[in-house]
Amino acid sequence: MALNNVRLLTILFNSCFHFLRQAVASGYKMTAVVFSPSKNVMNVDEVQRKGYAIANTPTRLVLRSPHNAEETYLQNVAGVPMRVLSTSTFFEQKWLVTRVDATAVCPTPEAVAFTPEVITWYMPKHIDPLFSSDAFTMLEVYMGIDAKRLDTEEMAARNYSVLVTEAHIIVEIPVGAVGGYFKSHIQDDQYFVTYTIEPMLELLWIEEVAHENTSYKVLFPITTPPMARPPQVRNYTPLDTVPEQAVFVLELGTFNLDVELLNITFPTMVLTVAECNARGFNVQEQRSPDNTLKTFRMEVPFSDPVVFKERRAEQGVTTFTLQLIYGLVIFPEYAPFSHSAVVDAVLLDIGMPLVTGNCDQENFHITVDYRNQEPFFVVLVGKRLLNHEFAQQYLTEGDTDFTITLPFSSPDAVFESVHSSSVRSRLDVALLNPYNNMTIKYFSLACSFLKTLTECFSNGTMTALAVKVESAPGLNPGQLTLSDPACGPTYSDDRFAYFHFTVNSCGTTRKFINNVMLYENEISLPDELEVKLNATTSSEEEYQ
Repeated sequence: MALNNVRLLTILFNSCFHFLRQAVASGYKMTAVVFSPSKNVMNVDEVQRKGYAIANTPTRLVLRSPHNAEETYLQNVAGVPMRVLSTSTFFEQKWLVTRVDATAVCPTPEAVAFTPEVITWYMPKHIDPLFSSDAFTMLEVYMGIDAKRLDTEEMAARNYSVLVTEAHIIVEIPVGAVGGYFKSHIQDDQYFVTYTIEPMLELLWIEEVAHENTSYKVLFPITTPPMARPPQVRNYTPLDTVPEQAVFVLELGTFNLDVELLNITFPTMVLTVAECNARGFNVQEQRSPDNTLKTFRMEVPFSDPVVFKERRAEQGVTTFTLQLIYGLVIFPEYAPFSHSAVVDAVLLDIGMPLVTGNCDQENFHITVDYRNQEPFFVVLVGKRLLNHEFAQQYLTEGDTDFTITLPFSSPDAVFESVHSSSVRSRLDVALLNPYNNMTIKYFSLACSFLKTLTECFSNGTMTALAVKVESAPGLNPGQLTLSDPACGPTYSDDRFAYFHFTVNSCGTTRKFINNVMLYENEISLPDELEVKLNATTSSEEEYQ
């Protein structure tokens, strides 16, 4: 009994189906394997001791071999080195012997070409060890990843391509494409990455002589050579700020997700990530939008003792230097490596701005002199930032200074106290660091402005103006009344209450003092509000 040679193990299983069923049923036993071209004969036990796996069932014969086994050999096929395994397996039953021939062909790493951007896999179209003639027709060519066939749309989405030429089937895969993965490596304390992917080719052809279809499937893991990816430290430190408020803003990257930051070594100490954060360095791991890469960000204040400070008075600058060594590790193999960096920040010595102020009969005048330097602050007037609209109305600029002029009654000022003929008003101004809103300079100006708060008229009427002071922040001026609770203000807002009444109404009293008639009334909150003014305003007027 004889059987035609079989060209692939996967085809062998189907072609041998009827023979194996009959052979096993008839008592045939697998006895020996002959490897070609060496003609080395081994019994089944010897084959297994050599590291091969061999077995049969009523429907299948399986022989598995490592790619670099002694009995495999290299054959150049269309300029591409291929690893070949050819065997003849013998089955015996009394005086009968039958033989099953099989050949397997696998690509080698030399079948792949690399650039930093693209992996190119060359597969011979005519795989000589599997063909009995040169006359054949290629019926199907499919590509897949991880043993899963891909359709045209999936391949286009991943930028894969398959080109069938006269001699080759050429597969191109972008480095970093979906379906593969990057892995970190360390060589001589240098950081490298590799990219691994396992493409699959499925081929179906028919030979014109034998009129037999042959299917061929190969899963071919590909790993690129190590690619250098030296990490870089980027310094985002803002230099146009006050040295006492500045920080080094550093970013180290870029790494694969299998890299972790363990510690940072400074000239005087080694700190873990947790210790750095407890010290206020704000170490953070940041990932790319597609969650495939990471960087490590850190902030170190200039004022921290790990920063070296050198002032050069003759040049009018101060240099801040930070030396550090990042301690990193690659998981899961826990391979340690490090990256060192030295960063500097050179800042001009900037004198603190000078703030002065004075008052006239109606206004505050506050001048900020920034002493021949570019302004490095923002201005807070009261509780309002000095913006463009505010500056247009109230600010006058000089070459190295500017002056803010505001009326004493401006909402940005506060009233400290009120007397019968004056109001004491205060304006607070703060210069803030624009990067962290910390106060660089604070200035407060308080003045007493002469103002008539009560007035009597010859027609027997009186007016009074009540002012909300800083010490009564919860006061609603609209709730104030005269001595008669039914007499409220004629007009009020959140800062003032204005009263207009006749001298013989609203609880007004009168008395004579040396030929002078004195009218008096009191402004206060009603008793039911249970709030008393710290000071009351009395209206007094003399009549002859």
